Amino acid sequence: MSDLEAAPAEHKSRPAVKLTFLTLTAMVVGSMVGAGVFSLPRRFAQETGVAGALIAWAVAGLGMLMLAFVFQTLAMRRPDLDAGVYAYAKAGFGEYLGFFSAFGYWASACVGNVTYWVLIMSTIGAIAPSLGDGDTWLAIVLSSAGLWCFFLLIRRGVKEAAAINRIVTVAKIVPIVFFVILALFYFEPSVFADNFGGADYAGSLFNQVRGTMLATVFVFLGVEGASVYSRHAKRREDVGRATILGFLSVFAIFASVTIVSYGLLPMSEIAELRQPSMAGVLEAAVGTWGKVFVSVGLIVSVLGAYLAWTLMAAEVLFVAAKDDDMPRFLGRTRGDDVPVPALLMTTSLSQVVLIVTAFSDDAFNFALDLTSSLSLIPFLLAAAFAVKIALRPGQEQVVGQSTRRELVIGALATLYTAFLLYAAGLKFVLVSFLLYAPATFLFIKARREQNRRLFSPAEAVICAVSVAGAVVGVIALAAGWIEL
Repeated sequence: MSDLEAAPAEHKSRPAVKLTFLTLTAMVVGSMVGAGVFSLPRRFAQETGVAGALIAWAVAGLGMLMLAFVFQTLAMRRPDLDAGVYAYAKAGFGEYLGFFSAFGYWASACVGNVTYWVLIMSTIGAIAPSLGDGDTWLAIVLSSAGLWCFFLLIRRGVKEAAAINRIVTVAKIVPIVFFVILALFYFEPSVFADNFGGADYAGSLFNQVRGTMLATVFVFLGVEGASVYSRHAKRREDVGRATILGFLSVFAIFASVTIVSYGLLPMSEIAELRQPSMAGVLEAAVGTWGKVFVSVGLIVSVLGAYLAWTLMAAEVLFVAAKDDDMPRFLGRTRGDDVPVPALLMTTSLSQVVLIVTAFSDDAFNFALDLTSSLSLIPFLLAAAFAVKIALRPGQEQVVGQSTRRELVIGALATLYTAFLLYAAGLKFVLVSFLLYAPATFLFIKARREQNRRLFSPAEAVICAVSVAGAVVGVIALAAGWIEL
């Protein structure tokens, strides 16, 4: 029998690896600081000026802080729940929506991993034109090789991979902070003032802010990282503390990178920069060495984020399988607590999406926006679950008493994620259904393994809605109403 079919008995009995507060914090920071931060100057300049950027970061910062508090609260109120986003959706709204949350979060991580390889190849493409913007067939072949090399690395063990992530997290923060410091040194107040109101192409202030929302979601993905890995925490309270500390640290970095860039170049020029746009901004200020410096930092940063996200994606599938919400083969482990089948499925989906990017007009932005859209339903369900707990403080498994503060936080987080769904637009909602609907076959397989009824009446309705959304998505793509 192969390694993917079963794990030796001694491996099944081995206890899960325990992670410290600092390692959990590094998981949060490492998950959030990846490809997104290096693309922020161009992405924001394409949509808005300084005023809109300040408002966007205020909205995103407040909304994501509420989500961070939600994960902190749920970690303490429901310590029996592991794997974060997925577990909260299931406990609050049933198995099928819990399954959708697990699949959506996992698919979001897989698509997000593709943006990392696209950006790496685009960075190298500045000196190797055959790689283009990271979407040529040569770039896809090289990215595929990277995907499977990381699969082999993580297959060796969670402990080793987490230790590497901790080291890489420190290494990738340094060049980003250095960029902010240099940008402040070369900051030109007159350029900043000209960029304040936005360019003619930016539209109304509301549309400017709305246009940045998916980008802010993408860069903040990972705020729930410690919650996802809660089964490995040495102390349960470390999960919430790591979430808040990681979020505040990264928020300061992201907002700074965006705002200081407006003081170096006109926003119309930033909007035309090649990705990673942070490299182009610094090159304009200090010369070629600045571009090289940021490019090297990007590669280190992105590889570290890819490692963290692959770990979390496999963890979600593994825990869902252990809870009988995914097929049983995904719950098998091998070696040092490594869910190899889940890891293999994670790498395989990333491979498929990587190939799809060859047919997209803008591979990086398409993968970025789809990643954000797929994550919104899991986030919305987690926030709504926090509201449900606050309104029903007497539930048997809830630890402690809920407060009015927790109700307000949960309500604000729910409103914020609902607004993000609106900001995403119909295109990415329909494309998301194209992934959600076929995923139901995994749910059906899990139910059959347990000899259970496939769907309850409510679940059948949800399934029908997802299939209808997928059908509309296919029609929209075929008719050219939406494009990848």
